[in-house]
Order: sequence, then C-alpha cells, then structure tokens
Amino acid sequence: MKRTRTLLAAALVSCLSAVNAMAFDQLRADGVDMGRAGSLKENSQVTVTVALNLSNRAELEQLVQSVYTRGSPSYHQFLTPQQFRQRFGPSPATIAAVTKHFQSLGLTVSQTAAAQLHVTGTAEAIGRAFAVELHAYQVPATSSGPAFRYRAPVGDSKIPTAVAASVHSVLGLDTRPRYAPHSRRAPTRFQAKNSAPNTPNAPGDWTVQDFAIYYDVNPLYKKGLDGKGQTVGIVTLASFTPSDAFSYWNSLGLDVKANRIKEVQIDGGSGPPSDASGSDETTLDVQQSGGLAPGAKILVYEAPNTDQGFVDAFAAAIDSNQADTISTSWGEWEYLTGSADIADGPVINPVTRRHTTSMQAEDDLFIQAALQGQSMYAASGDCGALDAYEIFTPPDFSNVLAIDDPGSQRFMTSAGGTTLPGKQKFGGGLNVNIAQEQAWGWDYLIPICAAQGFDPVSCGIFPGGGGGGVSVLTQRPFYQAGIAGMRNSVKNQSLLDLTQNPPVDLADLPGNFAGRNVPDISLNADPDTGYILPYTSDQTGFSVEEFGGGTSFVAPQLNGITALYAQALGHRVGLLNVPLYQLLRSGNPYTGNKAPLRDITQGDNWFFDANKAYDQATGVGVPDVANLLEALKNLE
Repeated sequence: MKRTRTLLAAALVSCLSAVNAMAFDQLRADGVDMGRAGSLKENSQVTVTVALNLSNRAELEQLVQSVYTRGSPSYHQFLTPQQFRQRFGPSPATIAAVTKHFQSLGLTVSQTAAAQLHVTGTAEAIGRAFAVELHAYQVPATSSGPAFRYRAPVGDSKIPTAVAASVHSVLGLDTRPRYAPHSRRAPTRFQAKNSAPNTPNAPGDWTVQDFAIYYDVNPLYKKGLDGKGQTVGIVTLASFTPSDAFSYWNSLGLDVKANRIKEVQIDGGSGPPSDASGSDETTLDVQQSGGLAPGAKILVYEAPNTDQGFVDAFAAAIDSNQADTISTSWGEWEYLTGSADIADGPVINPVTRRHTTSMQAEDDLFIQAALQGQSMYAASGDCGALDAYEIFTPPDFSNVLAIDDPGSQRFMTSAGGTTLPGKQKFGGGLNVNIAQEQAWGWDYLIPICAAQGFDPVSCGIFPGGGGGGVSVLTQRPFYQAGIAGMRNSVKNQSLLDLTQNPPVDLADLPGNFAGRNVPDISLNADPDTGYILPYTSDQTGFSVEEFGGGTSFVAPQLNGITALYAQALGHRVGLLNVPLYQLLRSGNPYTGNKAPLRDITQGDNWFFDANKAYDQATGVGVPDVANLLEALKNLE
C-alpha cells in the first residue's frame, strides 16, 4: 500500500540514547506547506541529479568478478575513472541526447560523474520537466534544533518519456533530511566502571591506541606503517570542527601533518557544525580513521542530508579516485532507499512503469569503486536486527526485521559491532560479566534494567545493538555464494501502522529472499565498552565525551586500517569482502598463532545469534589486524 506523506514524517526516535536523537526527531518532523517552491529565494534555482544507465552491464558484472578472482588475468588490474567511463559509462550519444532534451526545456546541463548529470533551472522549469509541482515546507524551531525548510514534489513526478530509457534515477526534487548517523552514547545508568582487557584505558574511555593494542595493530606501526602515501575518504552529511581531530591526535602524541585534512563541499556543503546536524559523527569519523593511519591524508566529502547529497558525495569521492579507501557512518533502512512502497518522493519511469530510487545509483557508483580498487565501508546500524525501528517505532508501528543502506549494498563492506569482555560494575552490587568478546546486543543488560524497575524499552536498551540480517532488495553477491551460515530473508514480515483501526498494512517484505547478508566484519561498538570523543558542541562548547559507540566507530576504523594495508601491500586493497569470505572457504581462519580472524560465538543482536564462522550478528567475526595483513599477502 502506498505510503502517505503524513506517515513518511513519522518521528525519528533513536533505538537507544543518541547524542542527537532529539535533533533528528525534529529533522523528521512534518513541515507546513508554504506553496510553490519557486516563490522562495532559496529555490529560485533548483539542481537535480539525473543518473543514467551504465553500458555493457553483463561485461561489467563479469569483469568485477574477474578483477577479484585469483589466477584471473584481470586479478587486481584496477581501472582508472577514464577507463571505466570508456567501457561502461553511458555512450556519448546517450549523454548528448539527454543533454539536448533538457536544454530544449530551458535547463542547464553538466556532466558531474561517469553516469550523472546535473540539471539546473527554476523550480517551475524543473517541475515542468518532471511533470510535478514543487512546494516548499517549513519546519518550526523546537528545543531540538532551529527552524528549517525543505522542498518536495506534490504527488509523483515522472521522468520525461523521451529520455526514460536512458535514466534510472532522479535525485533532488525532494530535499527532506533522510539519513541518520550511527554513533551512540550509553545512557547514564549504563556508564559502568569496566575492567580493562589489557589496555591502558578501560572500555568506555578507549582511544585508538587502546584499539591498536587489543586488535593487534601495533606490529604494523613497528614496521613503519602509518598510512603514508595513502588517502582516506569520509563521506558525511554534517560538517565538523577540524581542531577537534587535531586535539585528539595531539593528546595521544601522534605525529600528524597540520595540512592533512581537506574538506570538499558537495552541493553547497552541509552548513556550519552543529549538534542538530550530527557534527559529532563527522568528528569521530575523522578522529578514528586518521588516528589509526596517522600518516594518511584525509578527504572529507560534506554534503547536505538528502538523497541527492549522499549520492553526489559518493560520486565525487569515487569519480575523482583520490581516496584509496572510503567510509561512511550514515544510513537509513534499505526499504526506504530502495522500495517504492514507502520510499520518500518516488519518481516514475514511464517506460518501465516502475518507481525509481537512489539504490541503483548507489550500486553503479560502488561497482565503479570496486573496479578502481577503492575500499568502501559503511556502518551496519545500531538497532540490532530491527533497523526500521529508528523511524517506524512501536507502539505506533509493528517491528520488522530490517537492515541498513548503504551497508546492504553488494560492493560495500558492512561494519558490525561487538561488546568487549570484562566485568561491568553499575553500582549497588549490580554487575555484568562478559566472559568473551560477543555480539553487541543490549539484551545482556536486561537484568540490570529489571533490577531498577525498567523493561527493555523504558530502560533505553531495546533494540540497541549491531545491525545485521538479510537484505530483501539486494541479491546475494558472488563472494557470499556457498558460505555456510548464509540465510534467506525471514517470512511474514509486514510493516503495520497500528495507529489506525484496523491496522494498515504499509509494506509486506519479501520472505525467503536469497539476499545479501550483513554485516561482513565487526569491531567493538558497544557504547558501554566504547570510546572517548573530544568534540566542540555548538550548545555547550568543547568537552571530552565518554562512552561513545555505535557502528559509526567501526566503519572509519576499518577505513584507517585499510590505509595501513594498502601501504604495506604497495597497492589498493579494493573490496575487502572478497578476501574475507575467501578465508572462510580456504579452511579455518580462526585457529593458530597467525589466525587472521577471531570468531565471535556469543551474544546476539536481538534476533540473530552469534555462531561459529559466519553469522548475521558479527559477520566473519573480528580481525587480528596484523595477522589479517599477512593473510592478504598470501592471497596476492
């Protein structure tokens, strides 16, 4: 059943206590219709992104497998962006025809990436081009954040028939904020006194140096590896205060260059730093990736929080090909990104008669990244197996098993979360002992909540945990074929609006779908065993926050580690998923002194249990960073 705009404006309620949960609740609020967008100064000119179909799709799919198959003549023969355009980009004739069509409507057209055009004109002209009327909406200021405006089409827009066969997505007609950061803080009641697992700082106060000890990064540093000559990229939807990163690195005595960070503004950028926009997210992304690879350069691609901004930021990072490895810690439920049932602002293709989404645009970009050897990492989410919970929150909506985009994409490494071992002391004789590193799911805190008179929801722990499960939109990729532990999507998952009587069925998710399984690999993400975050708040100034966590930490950590790997190998690593699953196929990567992976067999993410080898709670487990490098060398 098609979703109404009122339902689309359902409040974003964090699945646990986030630093900026209330801010994102305000960003998702319904706006007051102010009439035609063209009547407002900020909408006098509108630019939309038109994503074109790639060419030679069958050859493209074959090549990406060949590039990642040992023994193949194409193994690790990565392409340049120019080579990608020549072989797989839209033909010059296609680009010329689409350009000519929009120019005939009085619009300006420029090519911004291999398969992307920017089309610019007045709001009225853009509306006519896509058979829709664009309106402006005003969201009033609240205690969570300032007032803001967004633009949205009234009704469904349509790709012009003359170019519909060449176009698969139109982004930017709707500018409502869409994505949430996956950084979290432990509620005050769970900021426990933790025993340290042989690290200088106890969990909850971890730095990248504690991380390096526990996950065995230090042998790489001792060999002189620091990321020199490499560039890490961060795709983000909020700006940050660079001095926060340097303050963090300098406090740890890291030798970093003063000019190592370059900010790249996409589509006008994401505005000034603020708590409401999620600037803490960008701050920790830069601190973690740059702290683990102190010799690497850092490119921060900052875009507005819209579907167009997110895709355009990835396009800039990938088409420029400057970053060797890229991470993002923002996302949303994949069904919102990729399904017309409840997707925001769908555009109809009159040729296929299907609603278009940004998911195909993402896939086209990420396959280009894989062929260029760029490694891609995304946080898997912090709502356990229930990623939709952040937006469709009970008791107003039913729970459904769900995973996060872009981590659900096949050419993206999905970064999951764990809880560190040790005793957690909460006071009053309330303790929890985690015997070994386990999947991050906060159901282990249920006894602590019960002792204080709370159920899991009122306690703030449900469904906090590392994202994981099975995609209902992306088919299982080649590298997961035949891997023990893979699962199909669970049957009988329906999103119901329970505020109506009888309940309204908003979407029936495909059951038994052989979809992509996530996450791929995990690291410590539990806020209760988490990290410090030096951060300048626009509300309270600078402070060093404790008990930071979320899979937002894991994605940039893998980003930084990959820079070390690329330096050691002398070339880019590319899509890490392929060697990870190849290690599972080749034997037992969990045994011996040189085991590249540590299996996580305890814990869960509120639905999927951690088991031997692959599981939907932790993926292949956690890395021994030094040993995994040796394994990658052996796969050369």
